[in-house]
Amino acid sequence: METIRPFENEAESLQIDELTIENRLDRIAIYGNIEITRDKRGLERARQLQRLLDDTVRALEAEDLPETVQTIPPDKVPNPFG
Repeated sequence: METIRPFENEAESLQIDELTIENRLDRIAIYGNIEITRDKRGLERARQLQRLLDDTVRALEAEDLPETVQTIPPDKVPNPFG
């Protein structure tokens, strides 16, 4: 089962259906679409998403968190193809 270690690096990402989860040091970015259907595939997707969120909550609970964190947008580079 594929997973990420929340907030530990800037290199991991995970795909569940069409939902993308990107790991960062200061945030977890979640975007896209997921269909949790009423079947075994839907159950597995729901469990995978639950594991990810449980791991994220545990990582946050283990720290002395500030009220807010200043996020730094990623660098934009020119498109070399256009």
